[in-house]
Amino acid sequence: MPKVYGTGVFEFRHPRAAEYPLPADAAAAPTVGAPDKAAAAAPAGGASITLLDIQRDRLTRVAAEHWGTTAAAAAFDAGLVKEIYATELRVEGRGRKTVPLHRVMILEVSQYLENYLWPHFDPADTSFEHVMSIILMVNEKFRENVAAWTCFHDRKDAFKGFLWRVLKLKEEERALNMAEKTNYLLFMINAFQSLEDELVRETILQLVSIKLWHTLSFGRLQMELCLNPELIKKWTKIKRKEAKEAKKSDQPTNPSEMLENKFLRNLIEEFLEILDSKVILSSQDGGEESVLNESLSGQVDESCVLYCERFMEFLIDMLSQLPTRRFLRPLVADVAVVAKCHLSALYTHEKGRLFAQLVDLLQFYEGFEINDHSGTQLGDDDVLQAHYSRFQAFQLLAFKQVPKLRDFALSSIGSLHKRVDLTKKLLVLSDEELRDLVCNKCGGGKPSRAFRLTDLGRVLIELPSMGCILESSKIGDSLDASAETLKLISEEDPCTERRDFLIEVLVAFFEKRQSQKDAVNALPLYPNEQIMWDESLVPSINYSGEGCLALPKLNLQFLTLHDYLLRNFNLFRLESTYEIREDIQEAVPHLHAYINNEGDTAFRGWSRMAVPIKQFKITEVKQPNIGEVKPSAVTADVTFSISSYRPQIKSEWNALKEHDVLFLLSIRPSFEPLSSEELAKSTVPERLGLQYVRGCEVIEIRDEEGTLMNDFTGRIKREEWKPPKGEIRTVKIALDTAQYHIDATETAEKGAENVYGTFNVLMRRKPKENNFKAILESIRDLMNETCVVPDWLHNIFLGYGNPSAAQWINMPDLLEVIDFKDTFVDASHVQQSFPDYEVTFVNSDGTENLHPSPPFKIRLSKKMRESSHALPGNVNSNSTAKHADDMADGGSQKEKLIVETYIPADPGPYPQDKPKQNSVRFTPTQIGAIISGIQPGLTMVVGPPGTGKTDTAVQILNVLYHNCPSQRTLIITHSNQALNDLFEKIMQRDVPARYLLRLGQGEQELATDLDFSRQGRVNAMLVRRLELLGEVSKLARSLRLPEDVGYTCETAAYFWLLHVYARWEQFVAACAQNEDKPTFVKDRFPFSEFFSDTPQPIFTGESFEKDMHAAKGCFKHLSTIFQELEECRAFELLKSTVERANYLMTKQAKIVAMTCTHAALKRRDFLQLGFKFDNLLMEESAQILEIETFIPMLLQRQEDGHARLKRCILIGDHHQLPPVVKNMAFQKYSHMDQSLFTRFVRLGVPYIELNAQGRARPSIARLYNWRYRELGDLPYVREQEIFHKANAGFSFDYQLVDVPDFRGRGESAPSPWFYQNEGEAEYIVSVYIYMRLIGYPANKISILTTYNGQKLLIRDVINRRCKPWNIEPPNKITTVDKFQGQQNDFILLSLVRTRFVGHLRDVRRLIVAMSRARLGLYVFCRRSLFEQCYELQPTFQILLQRPDKLGLNLEECTPFTERPLGETGNIHYVTGIEDIGHLVNLRLEHLRQMQFMQYYAPQANEPSLAVPENNADAIPPENGTAGSALNNTNQHMVVEENGDASDTVISNKMEEDTVKDGMMQEGNMTDEGDGKGDVATEDNGGEHADAKEKIDEENAEPKDKMEEE
Repeated sequence: MPKVYGTGVFEFRHPRAAEYPLPADAAAAPTVGAPDKAAAAAPAGGASITLLDIQRDRLTRVAAEHWGTTAAAAAFDAGLVKEIYATELRVEGRGRKTVPLHRVMILEVSQYLENYLWPHFDPADTSFEHVMSIILMVNEKFRENVAAWTCFHDRKDAFKGFLWRVLKLKEEERALNMAEKTNYLLFMINAFQSLEDELVRETILQLVSIKLWHTLSFGRLQMELCLNPELIKKWTKIKRKEAKEAKKSDQPTNPSEMLENKFLRNLIEEFLEILDSKVILSSQDGGEESVLNESLSGQVDESCVLYCERFMEFLIDMLSQLPTRRFLRPLVADVAVVAKCHLSALYTHEKGRLFAQLVDLLQFYEGFEINDHSGTQLGDDDVLQAHYSRFQAFQLLAFKQVPKLRDFALSSIGSLHKRVDLTKKLLVLSDEELRDLVCNKCGGGKPSRAFRLTDLGRVLIELPSMGCILESSKIGDSLDASAETLKLISEEDPCTERRDFLIEVLVAFFEKRQSQKDAVNALPLYPNEQIMWDESLVPSINYSGEGCLALPKLNLQFLTLHDYLLRNFNLFRLESTYEIREDIQEAVPHLHAYINNEGDTAFRGWSRMAVPIKQFKITEVKQPNIGEVKPSAVTADVTFSISSYRPQIKSEWNALKEHDVLFLLSIRPSFEPLSSEELAKSTVPERLGLQYVRGCEVIEIRDEEGTLMNDFTGRIKREEWKPPKGEIRTVKIALDTAQYHIDATETAEKGAENVYGTFNVLMRRKPKENNFKAILESIRDLMNETCVVPDWLHNIFLGYGNPSAAQWINMPDLLEVIDFKDTFVDASHVQQSFPDYEVTFVNSDGTENLHPSPPFKIRLSKKMRESSHALPGNVNSNSTAKHADDMADGGSQKEKLIVETYIPADPGPYPQDKPKQNSVRFTPTQIGAIISGIQPGLTMVVGPPGTGKTDTAVQILNVLYHNCPSQRTLIITHSNQALNDLFEKIMQRDVPARYLLRLGQGEQELATDLDFSRQGRVNAMLVRRLELLGEVSKLARSLRLPEDVGYTCETAAYFWLLHVYARWEQFVAACAQNEDKPTFVKDRFPFSEFFSDTPQPIFTGESFEKDMHAAKGCFKHLSTIFQELEECRAFELLKSTVERANYLMTKQAKIVAMTCTHAALKRRDFLQLGFKFDNLLMEESAQILEIETFIPMLLQRQEDGHARLKRCILIGDHHQLPPVVKNMAFQKYSHMDQSLFTRFVRLGVPYIELNAQGRARPSIARLYNWRYRELGDLPYVREQEIFHKANAGFSFDYQLVDVPDFRGRGESAPSPWFYQNEGEAEYIVSVYIYMRLIGYPANKISILTTYNGQKLLIRDVINRRCKPWNIEPPNKITTVDKFQGQQNDFILLSLVRTRFVGHLRDVRRLIVAMSRARLGLYVFCRRSLFEQCYELQPTFQILLQRPDKLGLNLEECTPFTERPLGETGNIHYVTGIEDIGHLVNLRLEHLRQMQFMQYYAPQANEPSLAVPENNADAIPPENGTAGSALNNTNQHMVVEENGDASDTVISNKMEEDTVKDGMMQEGNMTDEGDGKGDVATEDNGGEHADAKEKIDEENAEPKDKMEEE
């Protein structure tokens, strides 16, 4: 068993492919023509190659010689490109490998494309090999998920030439082999998936224009034009233009032969030829291998299968985007692609399973319920009506033209429109009659009127996707008299000779298809065993991006909202399935199932998350609802025992509650253990003995005596609750009715085994990971509703229309005057915030104010309405600023901006009445974001690291509350931490606490004494009610009235009207007549006695105006008391806590905050309660999944068919890391990690980018500010002294430290994706100890890394090297991904990799890594690897301007230094890992000696103290050093000079299990696997469980707060 640092002894239960798999025979079969290729082969084991191998590789040497430098790249050798392509890149054979992945990677990393291929590309004379090499490099960039088109933008004209050159490759004499065809097709897929790039879009969309219809058969073309009369004019115009051009050139041209017109049809026909004749090898295949021809016959050509799968992916992509679908779908129907695929041999072949799934997906999108040309979604009624009309027309045709089908023509549609019935009726026709019917062969001459009426049937064939019924007059005489009109299939199609093809075409056109809504409702929400282990649907983690999958993609555009929801539903369901599968594979092996003597399944072991079932019994199957076939409910009882568990695990099983999801497993192991050969061939379920998996939901749980446990319905009162009795538990569960119906049907009709009689294991999952069912139900509910997205957002949401249409400057109902309240600190702040305006301050009466002070009101000017701070992603603010300067230079004067100052009403005489004030001096860009946020429409704010996006969001909420007090705002964030940060800042603004509500489990972590949960707010309101009624009684006493007016809120309201307000009106009337008396207010104020306890006297008697202002403040205080009492009245009338909480949420709270997960989980509850909101503010929106962003927009029911939502404010940063998706296939292939925020940016929606950071030193900010438009620094970081001082002990504030091989090794992967680098771990820990010895606080230092394996290794090294010296560990040792959103003063960063750059090539991860440090950043990595990475150049060029050896200043021994930043002092360069280790060990030894002397040499006037043995606390620590001193057991310890991690011995069993669990949790390539949670590692003992409990307390990272329920 291999030893892995950070894991203890790890059992590899789930083998996963390494990041870049290398064929085992790579070393044995080097490519011809590459004599040095053997050096690139993998070392023994064939797992991967080292950097040394890469450096010795022929390609690396060639790269260094020919394009490693600018001078070398200038000398181009076309022959070299041809040689590299022929010897290194071209793949022959029938395998699924289309490129030699390692060779492509080496070339791509060496910048072969950027430095050699593209600079020397010439469209006129570039070779075939040159073009194909560019295609391979672009494909590799897409596979690596890095920007692929960036380098092409500097030569736009050449790029157009390149694309046309790519299109012409198919016409060249040179034939492409199957691997080249697949690579070519993959390039086309990538190009059509990049329509947001204008450079690509301009050329590539020409292939799918209406000119594509030149290649349609005549009948299909006429049908399409008749169905879309609005296109006839456009088509006629095109034809005239083409005729004009042909006449001008004096050469007849055939439009159907033009390259851009025929390209796609030729591509489709080539695919059909391959599918028909090359997929299944025949005895004629094989070329020169004629000897083997007989043995090849009947086998499948894997390369052709891959090509066919990729082609299906290509067509699916094209039909799932409206711009590419609109004119291509008729061509796909004209060629009958789906029908031919259904009848192909591959469709039913065992190797064609993925192909068949892709064909079904293509069929779904071909018949999608949408009008292709208007983009309108068709309802179920529209589709059904079109189907009936189409079928009736077909029956009419059959009645008049086909005598054999008279019986068919006279039958009811309901008895015919099923596939089986329709096929049976068509069997009576002969082959010739079928062909005549499908191809519609009629004799010469003009068709009769009757015939044209029947032709209507063939026109109506297209109606499912067009949604309209045409009259015969629509087509009438417009068709050519001699034409063979309106054909379903062209007569020239060779497949028309096949009977099965003709029947398939007819049946596919006329059968009734299941509606999408019915299909989704019939789908089980819980995954079963068939889906779980289907690799084409739920791939393993080793997906490398080389193949395609039967999965939908999330790209820029969607056909309809239903399409959007359906894709997200499928992907979310499969992502959940993947996680459930992993949990099953983890839990089941611990049970150690076997077959006992009776032949039954028994279990020797135990598992924390799974328990054997004692009894399973279905108790009730309810009748189906009207119109459905599945039961309305299926319930069952499951009995199990928890007697063998330890108390902690028993409590976990006892904690099961209503709505928890469980899984029923049927385990049936083999009688004999599988042999090694059988194991290699077996599937995971076969190895586990797993037969069936079914999900269920808990209804209730009872103990051994039948007493109800964990009841939340109120059936058991709190005081009557008793602890559960006995060890037997019975859970009442609800089964999935759709799955039960499927299983019951299979058993009844096919005699399948009764699944529900075989369950013997009950499995649970961690609650935070088990919320998938509620979210899937929310998505399905949305699909069953008429989703109403606001009209102003609808088109942008789907990806169409004007991207800036939803900006506030284009919206109606703007706020004309904005009261900014405390936004501006002073008058100069206003002037600084509007530099393009001439600011004039006026009073409320219009007179100029020479000494203005806040608050301010601003009226929107004309210029403000016409422009905003928001810009699309492809526009730089420098260009707009330059344009503004040009306008100014042109003589245009600055527009005047009228700012009104006003004196706010006196809030009251008590300190608590004073409003809280903002102290943040917002930048002009932040002010622009605030203005945009409080206006209706879509506001997008990009907040780079440290730019104050949370402060901006809070101020938007604050100003919005004061300007629109009646509106309600919903706040959504990704994590509880972000939500709490936002909420804590809102509480510091002038928003009353009674209007704030925080939903979800994270509320407990709020750093406040107030409880903002529903229950907490209800309690606060009830307490506040008593306080206010006490104030009312006090007021009554002061007015000499009976005190019983403060008995209830109702009596207080009467008291207000009859006594308080009446007295105030009398007082105001009297004041109006005595304004000339300065003391009148003081003498006559009716409530003076009540306010006698104010801190300061209210009235002076010197000025009537001042006293009256104070009197109004006092009355404001009183009116607030009675207003709050009126709000408390509902809580007085509603008696139950639930009713009060619901009222608070739906009526009173003005600002409601929750996470996106909570919103998805509780959507049904919100709808049921009638929850309403007007504004949506979403923080961290670039980290939230598309669907989790969409659901919060629809947490309320529509009002009269319209959405109530007025504002949508999205705040995030798409340049940082995207949402977490655990399965790499869903992330890479389906783009599931795309957030709505990022998609909007890609679509060109304008956004406001905050442009001043206040986190890091300006020098450190340079490492990442290149990624943003013009990110500068706030005055704070330029002026504060701390940012001008050097880091004590270091010569530089940031540095890249080159770490060589340690003990002959760089990176290692003890298990796949689990990367570690022992040298970097030792180096970083040595630097950390050095910093602690100087006196840096541990909580100011964080250690980050890019892989979980390295994180665990560093923790081990910290424990081994720091614990003996009682050195406190750093603030955090975690991954870059987990540290997003956090910061610290000093960051030590390990990049780990030494072979390939890995996932740091994702620039978003680099930006996060570089932007976490405030004062010091030290990057430990392999310089030679990272400096050559193209994507990382801007950052690493800055880093490498400094020495790559760590520079220390050994003269500074305290954390405080007067050395200014920029002065290095006396530099001591660390030569390597051993050098820093030796330095640290010397200092530690010196420290030990000093502490020893200090302890044993007490002062003369103090008595000597006995040294307690083995007591570290008895030794006083040295101030400013590493913390607690060593105890005397450490005096004789031997200090390792080199700090060897390999000698680490984890002697404690608990530590061993701790790291083992950490490995199981975090074995994924990226820390996206961190969210997987703790996986218990149980066996036939309890020590693992104990270890697990200790882990959670001592060693585990803080839990991911993404999920809460």
